Parts: sequence; structure tokens; C-alpha cells
Amino acid sequence: MKIKAIAKITAAILAASVLLLSGCGTPEKQPETQEQEMTEEEPLNNTLTALEVSKLMGNGINLGNTMEAYDHTGYLNGKDPTSSEGAWGMPHTTREMIEGMKAAGFDTLRIPVAWTNGMNFESGDYTIDSRLLDRVEEIVGYALDSDMYVIVNDHWDGSWWGMFGSASEETRTAAMDMYKSMWSQISERFRDYSYKLIFESANEELGDRLNDKDIAKDSGTLSENECYEMTYKINSEFVKLVRSTGGKNEDRFLLIAGYNTDITRTCDDRFKMPEDTADGKLFLSVHYYTPWDYCGIKALDHWGSPKQYEEQNRLLGMLTKFTDQGYGIIIGEYAVLMNGMTPKPDTDIFFTNFLNNCDLYNYVPVLWDCNNLYRRNECRIANDEMRKLFLARSLSAQSSLTDEQIAENAKKGMEEALAAAEDRMTDEGDIPASDDTAVAWIMYQSGDYTAAYCVGDIYDPTNKTYGIKAQNALITGEGTYTVSLDLGNIGSPKGIAFSALGISNGEILFPGYAITIDSFKVNGVETELGKGYTSSDDKKCTRMNLMNGWVSKLPDDARTADGSLEGATAQIWNAGKNERIMSIEITFTYSAPSSEG
Repeated sequence: MKIKAIAKITAAILAASVLLLSGCGTPEKQPETQEQEMTEEEPLNNTLTALEVSKLMGNGINLGNTMEAYDHTGYLNGKDPTSSEGAWGMPHTTREMIEGMKAAGFDTLRIPVAWTNGMNFESGDYTIDSRLLDRVEEIVGYALDSDMYVIVNDHWDGSWWGMFGSASEETRTAAMDMYKSMWSQISERFRDYSYKLIFESANEELGDRLNDKDIAKDSGTLSENECYEMTYKINSEFVKLVRSTGGKNEDRFLLIAGYNTDITRTCDDRFKMPEDTADGKLFLSVHYYTPWDYCGIKALDHWGSPKQYEEQNRLLGMLTKFTDQGYGIIIGEYAVLMNGMTPKPDTDIFFTNFLNNCDLYNYVPVLWDCNNLYRRNECRIANDEMRKLFLARSLSAQSSLTDEQIAENAKKGMEEALAAAEDRMTDEGDIPASDDTAVAWIMYQSGDYTAAYCVGDIYDPTNKTYGIKAQNALITGEGTYTVSLDLGNIGSPKGIAFSALGISNGEILFPGYAITIDSFKVNGVETELGKGYTSSDDKKCTRMNLMNGWVSKLPDDARTADGSLEGATAQIWNAGKNERIMSIEITFTYSAPSSEG
């Protein structure tokens, strides 16, 4: 039976329940039918591949900040391990809440879990308290009963994962022993559950966070290459262990956490998917919060420039590296920060283009939600625009279309959105971005993360907090230039988290040139700087870091106009933590490399 045919049958049965469930009431149980049995036949016999099941998983949603809410200390002090379910402000999960998610257009539920909330692992006892397993099993049952796919993982969990990067071999061994014991217990508990239940190897911890020091204070010993190697080892042990527990676990669909769940880092050739004895049963997990200043914090209050569309399309298109190899893709988290209980401006066009990408490439999108868009006590999406958007992307709503029609509609929508973005969000006097020109600008992220201007190596004058006025400079060669930022129309953000002077295409059009800052004014007052250096992170954009706490040593391409790197640093601007930044002005000289030597 073709996948789309299954989807159509499923949709015919479920369409009525979407209409019936408008609040927290329980929909009438649909009668058993021959079509319903046909819908279940292939998935339950597990003859489908991950790529085929992707088409049935539809839209997804997370039960965020709930079963992963961390209160391990409370458990050690005698609390019920399930009491942490509300520790991060979420209501107690009910069957009606999950049924409401299905009715709102979500066909997949991801349940993040902190398993050490019910484990006395410090003593070497890795037994998960049965009360925690029972509660997770109960919620899994709610979702399966609602005809949803379900994903269960080990999620942050107090960052015990840093034990893998410990300086102590004993601690590193204990980390793997605990991981294997944890998944042995989970796998045994659910070994005969429906194939619609998917196990996920981790959350965002496989990668750099294997060096976290929250629990393992002596962690941090792994190099980046070793983090990649350990990520492969952990994912491989996960697959082997689950398969060894038998039952449906022998060929259950498994979700493999990418490196940091970051698309670019996961597409690095150092990341490798584990081997598997079951054919075509692996998914890859990544997350999408780009740009973070828009998705995760308040700094960017709009989205939708051509550069931003192109960035989203490029990043999501990279994942075809894995679908071409037969792996399904589940984007286990994506979201845009809310303004209180109201969606940020442009959330609709961000989500629409994102979901079009998922339709085009056959990815499974899983919304990160913590009682925000989906109001759990009301069992509905309160915002009418968002409600319609997610209903339109459900398996039921798209079931009348062929796979080809869905992909063609998505491609057309992406093309039209990009074309419409060409004149969007530009200020009079902005210098447009171009591959043929070099433009100097000030990258800025405030210390309180309320304001930002064009952070990163890609010049995009629309990538900003609205109200910021910029004077950028077209670079034509050697000379003296002035750039500035006026933040007076957005209040007065405090301090700096990051700042740099950037020159787009500088490395390409003016290779080897160096920046010398002649004048640096903050709020109109001349301000003293330390000694900076010129370099490039991407071999395209030239930059001088003003305040970059993430750089601890000079890069290989560091250079200065006077030829001396003595005393040069990436932190030359020492703004006070609470300093009010109203304006920044930089006058600098751009000079060609010396011909001597």
C-alpha cells in the first residue's frame, strides 16, 4: 500500500475528531472500520522505512519543560520522582491535553524526560524509580491512544553527560554504564509497544556538551575531534543496546542525535551515523533556532529579509546529505520566542517557510512548546493565525494531495516568499548586500540581549532590532572610513555581549588588508581600546573583534598593520556591565599588506 494512500485513509477517519475537539472535552470514539485496520497494518508490521514513515508523522509538538523539569536533589531527599513534572511551571499532563494536541493538527508528540529525576546514580545505583517509568508510560499511552507517533529521549538531565569528558577514567566508565543501564530499562519497559513509539538517543548533549562541568567538575578533557568520536560511540551503543532487548525493539525506529543537534556541525564529515542491524529504521535528529537572536531572545523583533530566507533554505537543504543515504530527518525542536503570550512579529512567515522546507524535503517538524502557542489547560492553540497554520499542515489536511503535489506547493511557496522579501525591512540609505562589494559595519549584541545589529559574518542590514539606525561604509580600497550605530530609538540597552567591526567580502576583494581603529566613540565620548587584530572566521568576511569572549587565543590568520601581535586580543572594548549604550562610532584605516618580505 502506498504511503499517501495510508495517509488519506487516516485523514478520513481523523477529520471528524478535529472538528469535535475544540476544547478540553474528549472526542467521541470513532467506530472500528476496515479502513482503520488498513491504516495500522503496515506501520505495526514495520514494513516501512524511516523515509516512508516521515510522511505519516505529520507535524509534531513537544511536551516541553514537563517530564524533563529537573529536581534530582528533591528525589534524593525523598520526593516522588514525578513531582518535578510541574517544577518548571507546567500543568499536570492529562489525556485531554494530548487529545487536544492531535485535534490541533499535531500527529507526533515528543516527550523529553530527565531519567535521573528517579535515579540515585551518585551511589552507583542506576535503577530508574518505577514510579517515573509508570508516569512516562502513562503519557506515552495518551499519545498512542490519540493515534500519534511518540518520541521519548533523555533530555539534558542536569547535564550528567559531562561525565563523558571527565579527567577520570572511572567517571567516564560510569557515564557509559549509566547510559546503557538507563536505556536497558527504558527498552525493556516498552519493548512490545507499538512501532509508533520512537526512542531518541539524547537531546543536544552529544557534542560539545560532553565537556559540561555542571556535574563532572573535572570535565572538559575532550578535543572537538574526540567529541565527534564519543558522539559516534554513544549513538552506536544506543542502537546496539536497544536492538539487543528484543521484541519490537529489534526493528523499532530510532532517532539518532546529531552533533549538538546543530545542522552545520552534524553535516560535518566527522559526524557519522551508527551501524544498525535493522534496515532503514534510523532517523537523524537536529534542531532549528536560527537566527538565535530572533528565535531565542528578544534582540531581533522581525524576520523575513532575503538573506534570512536564503539562510533558512540553505541550512535545511543541507540535510539532504542524510535523506539521500536513506535516513529520515526529524527536526526535534524549532520555535520562535513569544512576546508574552503573543507570537513575535513575522512568526507566521518564519514558520510557513520552515514548514515548506519540511514538506519539500520530507522532514518531520516538531514544535518546541511550553504551554505557549498550545495552551494546555484550554487544550487548544489560542492564536487564530497559528491555529490555522498548524491545522493546514496536519496529515489530515494534506491527505488529498500526492507527495509530488505537496513538494511542488512547498517549492512554489518558498520561491514566492523569497521574491516578496526583496524590498522588505530596508531603511533609506542602507547599502544593499552584494557579492561584488565590500561593506563595513558594526556587529552588536547588547549585554542584556535586548538589542542586536547584524551579528555574524553575513552582512544583512535588515538583521537587526527595529529602530536601530546604522551608517555603514562602502569599502573601495585603502583609506579611512567611518561607521556608526544609533540605538537611541530603542530605549538604551545595557552593556555588550559581543561586538566586532566587520567588512563583508573583505578577504575576497582585499586579501591581507588590516584594520586600524583611529577613533572609537561611545555615546559621543572618545573611548580607549586595547590592541586588536584583523582576522576572518569564514575566509570571506574580514573582522576586528571588539568584544568576543568566545575567543581565547589568536587565530592563525591574525594580523595587524604594524606587523606586531604583541598584546593583541579579541576583547579590546571593556564596557561596563550596566553601561547604557546609546551610540557607537568607529573611524578606522583600512590598509593593504606591506610589500616588504
